Amino acid sequence: MKVKDVMHKGVAHIALDTRVSAIAKQMRDDDVGALPVKADGRLVGIVTDRDIACRALADGKDPGRMTAEDVMTSKVVCCAPDDDITKAIKTMETKRIRRLPVTDSDGNIMGMVSLGDISHKLDKELSGEVLRAVSAHHR
Repeated sequence: MKVKDVMHKGVAHIALDTRVSAIAKQMRDDDVGALPVKADGRLVGIVTDRDIACRALADGKDPGRMTAEDVMTSKVVCCAPDDDITKAIKTMETKRIRRLPVTDSDGNIMGMVSLGDISHKLDKELSGEVLRAVSAHHR
């Protein structure tokens, strides 16, 4: 099975200067936990709900004044739509990430594959293994 058979298509994105409060509202309204960040048409980062909690709120900063650039993860791990899903799963397990942007060869965002997508499309045993590996406590 290919990543394109599992991923969510048509992912919304945000700009570097998008305020964290607006990002949180968009996540709530779109019912998502991550939004890719684009600048000059290129993927430059990703903001997750955890990024907001750990990089803005936990440090006592004012999320109303902070932007995507302040809280985003800039080293984004991606996969391709034609990658085998097992390759994407291995990446998620190794990097311990819950969401993986799917990009074409030019770096354009094609979609997103998440633990939820995997759990709905793959057998329970494999999706359970991925969940355990990604959710394991950091040591």
